[in-house]
Amino acid sequence: MRVLMVCLGNICRSPMADGWLRHRVKEHNLQVEVDSAGTANYHVGEKPDHRMRRLSLEYGVSIDELRARQFSVADFDNYDIIFAMDKSNEQNILRLARTDQDRQKVRLFLNELYPGQDMEVPDPYYGTDMNFKEVIELLDLATNAFLKNNQLIENS
Repeated sequence: MRVLMVCLGNICRSPMADGWLRHRVKEHNLQVEVDSAGTANYHVGEKPDHRMRRLSLEYGVSIDELRARQFSVADFDNYDIIFAMDKSNEQNILRLARTDQDRQKVRLFLNELYPGQDMEVPDPYYGTDMNFKEVIELLDLATNAFLKNNQLIENS
C-alpha cells in the first residue's frame, strides 16, 4: 500500500501525518510506503516547520529528514490513497484528477477517525505551540484509526 499525505505547503500537517504513519509502519513492521506533498509550491525543498519538528520530537517522532514537495498529477499513479488534510486541499487535488479512478483515491484524513463527518485538520501555522500539539495528537489518533480501519493493526 502506498499513502500520500497532502496539505497546502507541506511543512506542517502533511509532514507530521507522514511522520506519524512512518513511525507506526516501522513500529508494526508493515508494508506501507508513505510520503507527503503540498498543493502549493511555497516551500519546495524546505524542511518541515521548525515548531512541528521540535514538538514532534517530544512525541518521539522525527520528521527532520522530510523535504517539502508539490503535489503532481503523477502522484495519482504512484499512490493508492491520497489523504487531504482539509477540504480546500482536497478540492485542489481533485481538480488535477484525470479519471474517476484518480478521484476515488482522494480522501479527507480525519474521516478515518470521524467517518463521514468531513472534518478538517486545523492548520497550526499561525498558532501557538499548543495548536501544534493539538494537531500532532489529532494526527496520531487518525493514523491509528487508519491502520485499524484497514486491518493493518488489531483493534485494542
